[in-house]
Amino acid sequence: MFIDARDIETSTNVEADICIVGGGIAGLTIARKLSESGIRSTVIESGGFSPDNATRDLYRGESLNLGYQFADGCRSRFLGGSSNCWGGFCRPFAEHDFERRDWVRNSGWPFGKQELVPYYDEARRFLQLGPDEYGVDYWTRAINRADVRRIPLKTGKVLDAVSHFSNAIKMGDQQRDELASSERINVLLHASASEIRLSDDRARVTQLEVKTLTGRRFSIGARHFILAAGGIENARLMLSSNRQMTDGVGNGNDLVGRYFMDHSRVISGFVQFSKQWPFNRLYDLKFQYRQRKLAVNNVSIAAQLFPSPEVQAQEGLLNSLVWFDSVMPGERSAAAEAFRRMKHRLERKEKPGSTLIEDAWTMAAKPKDWISYAIGFKFNVRSMVRGVRMQAMVESEPDPSSRVTISPANRDALGMPRVLVDWRLSDSVKRTFDRSFELVKTELESNGLARVDLDPPIASAGWPETFEREGTWHHMGTTRMHASPRQGVVDQDCRVHGIANLFVAGSSVFPTVSSNFPTLTLVALALRLSRTLIAEQQSIPSIAS
Repeated sequence: MFIDARDIETSTNVEADICIVGGGIAGLTIARKLSESGIRSTVIESGGFSPDNATRDLYRGESLNLGYQFADGCRSRFLGGSSNCWGGFCRPFAEHDFERRDWVRNSGWPFGKQELVPYYDEARRFLQLGPDEYGVDYWTRAINRADVRRIPLKTGKVLDAVSHFSNAIKMGDQQRDELASSERINVLLHASASEIRLSDDRARVTQLEVKTLTGRRFSIGARHFILAAGGIENARLMLSSNRQMTDGVGNGNDLVGRYFMDHSRVISGFVQFSKQWPFNRLYDLKFQYRQRKLAVNNVSIAAQLFPSPEVQAQEGLLNSLVWFDSVMPGERSAAAEAFRRMKHRLERKEKPGSTLIEDAWTMAAKPKDWISYAIGFKFNVRSMVRGVRMQAMVESEPDPSSRVTISPANRDALGMPRVLVDWRLSDSVKRTFDRSFELVKTELESNGLARVDLDPPIASAGWPETFEREGTWHHMGTTRMHASPRQGVVDQDCRVHGIANLFVAGSSVFPTVSSNFPTLTLVALALRLSRTLIAEQQSIPSIAS
């Protein structure tokens, strides 16, 4: 059921079997899985059912590098979390994503892909995906349309695969009735975790301190505590809980907040397809987002290209994905950008910097720009395409100097230190962008599919204007998983080293991040963590009434 934390009296001590911080994808996955086993949980959600600016302000902070944008529009601090603003792309990590790669610093998971396979299967059902099929041939045969064809890839250096689009978007809305009627899941809305309190020997969490924006303060006691607030907020809460441990909870080896990663994105080059291949709906970002023409049995898919694992190993490359990206009339004009912001407002992921009135005036001044862009984007009008570019997404290399820290002076309305985010990208990232574009160019031209004109290499020319300063909204790595406490914040079971009843869920535990989308792996890990919690809870008596 739902409880408004603003109605809880100050100094109240709420008791629970399991306390989950964060009502997003990971947190709700765990709560529902525990409920299936008869285990009660209390979920702490900072927001309500919809966004509000006062709550949104709590995750604002300062970027120390790259002009990185990590707050407004990139996260959603209300029920459902990032499911309120994600695109739905899902594909499991590949086997080599879990392996130690000699050319990638600090790479390797404490287990291989096989450990997650059964949880991937369950995660697919939870996220409402299609069958366990990611090969392009399977889907082109099933779709059976003349304009949905696989590109012939002959060199073996470039491969392709599909992603599924999840139908489980906006989980807060989708699961609202289920959560409201649940007798085993209590969701505390408008409740922000402010401090983790430990036992005298620092070996267990005894309670979680919670605050509301209306001034209420109370605590939660539980057998187990799970942090599922995202790659930035998980680290922020641990670092801010520094009254008992000067450097923060779980930070004895100065690892909390380090290894911050996001997927970087760049648009580059121009592609002129031959007459035999004038249009690639299957591989084109503008024409593949949840499209019925790319769907079978209500499962929509999209294809991407990527350098083969063998090429990555031979040339020392990180993982990457490449799409085509058709250019629509009016695209990137002031009026089209104002239209996009209007759309984001409706989707509840607006950003600061412009007002509704300002955007309305901008659109009114140049109606042709935004109307033509909107028509082309909404209705997928192929005849309106003004050119085709390439867009790539590249894995970050785990770097301890890329990190989330807390401000010594700047605090939010709850008195919590605001975050400082220093996102760093190695030269390997730039080189992987350049080489990925080159490999796709060679593949297309050697097969007579297209002529490709590349932009200047990023490694020498620097980041282009098309470098996305907001990354891909995938905040990862800050509580990384490793068997050794000297190299990771959590162990292979996602338990914080040295603290028996504190766990971390979500992509902040990823040691490396592939170039595939993180949500399916995030959910699989959450289901795996649920197994651990269920086993431990069933061995002790319940303290919840």
